[in-house]
Amino acid sequence: MPPRTMTEQAFFILTALVGAPRHGYGIVGEVAGLSGGRVRLKVGTLYGVLDRLAGDGLVELDREEVEQGRLRRYYRLTDSGGAALTAEAQRQAANARAASDRLHGWRPAGQGGVS
Repeated sequence: MPPRTMTEQAFFILTALVGAPRHGYGIVGEVAGLSGGRVRLKVGTLYGVLDRLAGDGLVELDREEVEQGRLRRYYRLTDSGGAALTAEAQRQAANARAASDRLHGWRPAGQGGVS
């Protein structure tokens, strides 16, 4: 079966987990910061994506802690998750290079460019 396409949400969640395990609200805040506020995860969406990533072996539960009477689950990036994130970052970089190469010297129609 071919690998699943990585959503932008999954990409930023994996990126948020590079370097340190995080709990749900920590991931939400980190994703908002990494994306410049473009990606704002709702808690239900976050846990749906985390469940899928865990099912794919890309993240795993690191630990559970009780804080102020609430259970916090911390997730960490697995080696497979790091490899998948690396491959996706390289894919996106190659796509950006292809677009930049095509756009080099291009001008919008009416400004001396090709229409």
